[in-house]
Amino acid sequence: MARPLGLVLAIALLAAVSVTLLPPVSAADDDYAHCEGAVRGWADSAGEGDDGADKLNLKDLLFFLHIPRTGGRAYFHCFLKKLYTSAQECPRSYDKLRFDPSHPDCKLVVSHDDYSLTSKMPKERTSVVTILRNPVDRVFSTYEFSVEVAARFLVHPNLTSAKSMTTRLLKKTRGVSTLDIWPWKYLVPWMREDLFARRDARGIDKTQSSKKVNPYDVEDMAMPLHQYINNPVAHEIIHNGATFQVTGLTNNSYFDGAHKVRHCVRKHPDLGRFVLQVAKNRLDRMLYVGLTEDHEESARLFAHMVGAQVLSQSGILNLDIQEDPPSGTDPHSSMLDQDDEETNEHMNSTDGWSSNGALNTTDDDHGKGNMTVGKLMETYESCIASLRKSQSSRRKISLKKVAEANFTKAARRQVPEAVLKQIISLNSLDMELYEHAKNIFTQEHLMLKGQQPMVVQYKQFGDQKDWIDTVCDSWNCSTWKVVALGLGIAVTTVFIVFAVTSRRTLKLKI
Repeated sequence: MARPLGLVLAIALLAAVSVTLLPPVSAADDDYAHCEGAVRGWADSAGEGDDGADKLNLKDLLFFLHIPRTGGRAYFHCFLKKLYTSAQECPRSYDKLRFDPSHPDCKLVVSHDDYSLTSKMPKERTSVVTILRNPVDRVFSTYEFSVEVAARFLVHPNLTSAKSMTTRLLKKTRGVSTLDIWPWKYLVPWMREDLFARRDARGIDKTQSSKKVNPYDVEDMAMPLHQYINNPVAHEIIHNGATFQVTGLTNNSYFDGAHKVRHCVRKHPDLGRFVLQVAKNRLDRMLYVGLTEDHEESARLFAHMVGAQVLSQSGILNLDIQEDPPSGTDPHSSMLDQDDEETNEHMNSTDGWSSNGALNTTDDDHGKGNMTVGKLMETYESCIASLRKSQSSRRKISLKKVAEANFTKAARRQVPEAVLKQIISLNSLDMELYEHAKNIFTQEHLMLKGQQPMVVQYKQFGDQKDWIDTVCDSWNCSTWKVVALGLGIAVTTVFIVFAVTSRRTLKLKI
């Protein structure tokens, strides 16, 4: 039966009105929903499979996740190279393209690569350690180091000459250059090109600035800090860099979807909460988390929490693990201050990591006699002192061609408050992650303070366990046999004590 025309028109009109009244789905809403799904999906898949209950036990492979400008190179040269032999260091740790975690003796990886590198490692046999730094100071230091390394190229007459010379040297030495290593392989060429452009504009012979506001704003010499932090390169690599590195989401990630997740978080900042939670969870499961700002205590904790276990596993640890430096030694005497530490973090020349004589000793300190944690700290402090002596003038020499950019802690205080606030805003995830790291650091300190004797007990128990294992290997241990053995030893002990006591009592009576 055909419907009346009026009824059909009424239904059509009602449908049209309903569609009109529905809220429109904008492209922005659709993009947010798509991004939320991508970020949530990644966060769900990035969850750790274990509860981190054994995180304090050093496993077969140690991965030092080196967040740039946190002082990690000092730990590498002054701690880890004293604890591990060259054969135990995984080949080309700082060179992602040639990194080989399958090497049979590989026990140590130190790299600027992000957490996604663990996908190439035996996860259940890998311990991760890292150091975090106040995000504002880390941005300052990243800017300073970018200018410092790029300025070394200004000895060349032009950019073309600088590039060609670098290429020739790399081919000749086959070494690992700063320009091969993330993030400097992006940041240094970018800054180098900028420095040459500004020098060409003012004249090659002009070394004094006519536009200096402060060392971080010398526009005719170097890219001002306020321009640097707003550049797309900085947004891609520097801001919230610690969070993205701990979560494995940098532009150097092994995870194919890293760019998508990172892009979504930058575009929709509220989605950063998912990434931040993953980062916090990963810090919670690390063997050790240090703080650049608390250098002395961080080093001491590293020596006890990591160094003691490496020495114990290698069988050369004297159990005097609570030994402090000799009372006649000032524990602060050879520690780096903030500026020295930043200068010494990267010991490489323009063309490689290994130009510094203080770092490239042929002696292998690993295994020389009984090592205590106290002695390890003495060795560390001596190494730091050598680095400070050898590198104190490095920055001044590097910045000679842009002398007006004389970066210091005092100079940082001349930077306008508005720039500082912008740095904080651009690094909101890192600011919160840093606070979380400080809480972990406090827990590490309290835990070590209460559990140091337990480390010795654990080592002694391990020796006893080795003896029991030896007995069991020759006796086919089972539960009832172990119980019987224990009861037998207990009964024998009681009998001997009773016999000795009885003889003494008898002699007294006689």
